[in-house]
Amino acid sequence: MQIFKTKWFARFARKEGIEDQTLIDAIREISSGLVDADYGGGLIKKRIARDGGGKSGGYRSIIAYRSETRTVFMYCFAKSDKANLSHSEVTAYKTAASLYLGFNTAQIAEAVKKHELEEVLDNGPKVQK
Repeated sequence: MQIFKTKWFARFARKEGIEDQTLIDAIREISSGLVDADYGGGLIKKRIARDGGGKSGGYRSIIAYRSETRTVFMYCFAKSDKANLSHSEVTAYKTAASLYLGFNTAQIAEAVKKHELEEVLDNGPKVQK
């Protein structure tokens, strides 16, 4: 499975100290069926724990997810900053999820080359399930 972060998400993760391993662990939980919200169309919400804290006081990540193939972390927010996504935000993220999940190999490579997407790596090699 390929795991990516959008440019925005990568910047947010660096600022908040969210490590790639935390994202990999979240995807492993999702693969086991532990999802906080399934909006349909490949869009899900998953809690991510703060460093040194639990998930309930941590972050909510918005993810484009297709089992066994590709995941794109698109957006993240602290529960203390925002209660939930609005209907219009869900609609917009569903559209983005559809685009990211529909990319072919060349489009993914181009997005990485342009730094629009950043691949999440597990100790160097690509993450495999």
